[in-house]
Amino acid sequence: MGVTRVSLGRRLDVVARRLATAYGRPSRRRSDPLGGLVETVLSQNTSDVNSGRAYASLRAAFPSWEVLAAARPARIESVIRSGGLARLKSRRLKRLLAAVKRREGRYDLCCLRRLTPEQAEARLRGLPGVGPKTRACVLLFSCGHAAFPVDTHVHRVSLRLGLLPPKTDAAKAHQILGPAVPAGRHLDLHLNLIRLGREVCRARAPRCPVCPLAAGCAYARRQAA
Repeated sequence: MGVTRVSLGRRLDVVARRLATAYGRPSRRRSDPLGGLVETVLSQNTSDVNSGRAYASLRAAFPSWEVLAAARPARIESVIRSGGLARLKSRRLKRLLAAVKRREGRYDLCCLRRLTPEQAEARLRGLPGVGPKTRACVLLFSCGHAAFPVDTHVHRVSLRLGLLPPKTDAAKAHQILGPAVPAGRHLDLHLNLIRLGREVCRARAPRCPVCPLAAGCAYARRQAA
């Protein structure tokens, strides 16, 4: 396993460098951890545009987490409707905020920034609606921890590149890729893989001839053949 992880780490380093040459090394402003958690829950099973609108509407309608936690699910549902699955997510947010208040004694997760990545990840486990991808997003984008979210684009590109065994599901992909990402490359590699997946390595009609990773991609070779 150790040799496999080292080998995978080297491949991920090459991928990160090639994507940085093509796209640069993007960065993101850190968000409040609880805000980042709520925003990530809203982003589940929808586009970034729709989830962004839903989150903006949520913060405009509810000036504090306390007000949101006290709101009726039907009211929350009407506010976040643009994000899709509003009924499910409104109830999930109510349960999530209640769980945070019960665990932390207040509506605040800034403590995650003071913990190690492993401790912070463990602190998020068990919260309703918070799976591996959501935990990794909060740790990476809100806390600056070395975490690696695997969304649908990262998952698809990684499978096509052969970074993951065939048919590896998203949960297993987190376990395989996360520990192997080279230090300091978690953020730009994640964001650049998403860009690659959206613009080039699309689910349908991938643009392999213009892909900056085509030379080392078995999928691209099969497409060319």
